[in-house]
Amino acid sequence: MSRTFSSLKVANYRRYAIGSLVSNIGTWMQRVAQDWLVLQLTHGSGSALGITTGLQFLPMLLFGLWGGVASDRFAKRRLLVLTQSLMGMLSLVLGLLDLSGTVRVWQVYVLAFLLGSVTAVDNPARQSFVVEMVGRSEVTNAVGLNSASFNGARVVGPALAGFLIVLVGTGPLFLLNAASFAAVLVALWRMDPTTLRSAPRARRSPGQLREGLRYVANRPDLVAILTVVGFVGTFGLNFQMTTALMATQVFGRGAGAYGMLGSIMAVGSLAGALLGARRQRPRLRLLLGSAIAFGALEIVSGLMPGYFWFALSLVPVGVSSLTFITAANSTMQLAVDPKMRGRVMALYMMIFMGGTPLGAPLVGWLAEVAGARWSLLSGGIVSLVAAVGAGLVLARVKGLRLRARLRPRPRLVVMEAQIVSTVQQG
Repeated sequence: MSRTFSSLKVANYRRYAIGSLVSNIGTWMQRVAQDWLVLQLTHGSGSALGITTGLQFLPMLLFGLWGGVASDRFAKRRLLVLTQSLMGMLSLVLGLLDLSGTVRVWQVYVLAFLLGSVTAVDNPARQSFVVEMVGRSEVTNAVGLNSASFNGARVVGPALAGFLIVLVGTGPLFLLNAASFAAVLVALWRMDPTTLRSAPRARRSPGQLREGLRYVANRPDLVAILTVVGFVGTFGLNFQMTTALMATQVFGRGAGAYGMLGSIMAVGSLAGALLGARRQRPRLRLLLGSAIAFGALEIVSGLMPGYFWFALSLVPVGVSSLTFITAANSTMQLAVDPKMRGRVMALYMMIFMGGTPLGAPLVGWLAEVAGARWSLLSGGIVSLVAAVGAGLVLARVKGLRLRARLRPRPRLVVMEAQIVSTVQQG
């Protein structure tokens, strides 16, 4: 088996990957359907779309760290069975409300918040469960394949959603997403628990949350990565909203064209994820370089004159964004003590996704005031400045080698690289 797909040789992960692909297609269909439903209910309000996105990610900011504590304390497989079941039920409720014709925008807000609350527990458990399925040697590959699955579904899901919205409306798409969670539940049920590399569970004790925060605070390398992740996630990765605004307000297109934009961008994202899966260990230089490239390419995308050129520009944006996300995710997982992995990944996801409640409404408001193009231009500028700033800090203040790999050592997790006086290139 080639290096790109090497983690699929692990039976538990292979079952999980198949189930996740089915569920991811349903998730992307729901994302497009939910956005389109909000635009219909509010007559095209960018602010309402931003509020919906913000409410869905707000629980990650409020409860994400507690989700990490739960991930370290309980068996992750059982926890995922619970969270995946609850998310399927919420999709079912939204679908029934939509089909009955009684759905209101405030109900979409409430369900988006509840979905985000479950996701706040699901995400750290799911992220840290990867290494338990495949082990440390394959975790970078598995993270890349997870991203490939997510973005492969992104090729199919939005395009299929755009077609089905025109054909049958948004309601049936929520029901299809609810049914898709069964694929993950079956995969989790069929796993062989004896082959899982389960991390030692954290015992219930006071101060576990503070312990995780202190652990990260004492790691300047992780703090720098989380800073870039925070700015890019908050202001740069709002494509669920920005492509909808560009399609409808700048280019005057409908649901089908909007769904196609998501699929086109996913082609680039899929390529970036597969390239990431081939790397055994990410380097800081790759992480920062891909963030800089992403910011610059997003600015270029916001300046495209027509729908065709805008759609084409989303391919390299997708490549750079997934290269950055895969590098950041696998770096965080490989660099931490297994007992801390759930809490650290919860903090990572909280910063990565939890900033959206602040960034999405702001970007939506900016689009209404200055035009939809600025929803992309502002995100690209902020991402570019944050990545360049973090690189300068690491290189000039801390003197960290940008080619360094991060790894844990017994009891104390430190950088493999030595502190040097200059940045070494090569």
